[in-house]
Amino acid sequence: MRKTALLAGALAALLHSTSAFAHWVYVTNEKDDTVTVIDSDTYEVVDTIKVGERPRGITLSQDYKYLFICASDSNAVQVYDIAARKIIHDLPSGEDPEQFALHPDNRHLYIANEDDALATVVDIQSRTVVAQIDVGVEPEGMAVSHDGKWAIVTSETTNMAHWIDVATQTLVDNTLVDQRPRDAEFSADDSELWVSSEIGGTVAVIDVASRQIKHTISFKIPSVSADQIQPVGMELTSDGKYAFIALGPANHVAVVDRKTFEVLDYILVGRRVWHMALTPEEDKFFTTNGVSGDVTVVDVSTLKAVKTIKAGRFPWGAAILPKDHIPK
Repeated sequence: MRKTALLAGALAALLHSTSAFAHWVYVTNEKDDTVTVIDSDTYEVVDTIKVGERPRGITLSQDYKYLFICASDSNAVQVYDIAARKIIHDLPSGEDPEQFALHPDNRHLYIANEDDALATVVDIQSRTVVAQIDVGVEPEGMAVSHDGKWAIVTSETTNMAHWIDVATQTLVDNTLVDQRPRDAEFSADDSELWVSSEIGGTVAVIDVASRQIKHTISFKIPSVSADQIQPVGMELTSDGKYAFIALGPANHVAVVDRKTFEVLDYILVGRRVWHMALTPEEDKFFTTNGVSGDVTVVDVSTLKAVKTIKAGRFPWGAAILPKDHIPK
């Protein structure tokens, strides 16, 4: 009996120590012109990729073959072949690309051009610009709905979320939000659009059907001054339970109940938290902490930070490659 119990205990310990869901986390580093690659199981840096100047936005192709990287000061979107482990070409992007979103067709990238007040649409197969759409001043955030109908651009100076009809590639509506909107995220069912406003210190929850704000969320952290609470990157869980909001120089991530819009908790992470990425299983998320130059790992089940991992200088964006697509 004792041997059986010991064997069972050893097997349980082994299963606990080696996650079934190890992934690679790609993190852009603005000041190093690199991307740090982290093993989500061991929390070790497994690679550093040299890329163009001032990398910020980063996303994966739907088939997980390619990584797209906004090299802002190189005025290009770079395409990194994951299996070959090298950059294979650049895509035209317009001036100063910062954030972008890939359409569900896995073919069209929607790119915010901060310096030109434009959204550029690029066909990644033909490597050509197929549309440029005038939007507000200093566009930054970009999102595409899961059903592929809407592309959203947030303009930092105009303080708007701009609605682009993908079928016609035209701007059809604007929603006024708080000061300096940064990130935009659709809910999994595309019924809501969440927009963070950095200087306003709020997040707007917008009803997609009416394109009107239905709720505004504000934040208050004891011992942190209000002007330090600056919402930027967000992640929404697919089950509709949580929204995670990076609060910039407040050095915390807010946990919001999606049903009541109540702030449930604030999780202390690194300094100047910019963005974050959820694992496909949504059991962890990884925050990019610009000033402290590191990544914080948060356990979603406990809502606790469990690890800090050193990255490059000024980590900004993050994307996660699922385990089954990691090259051998």
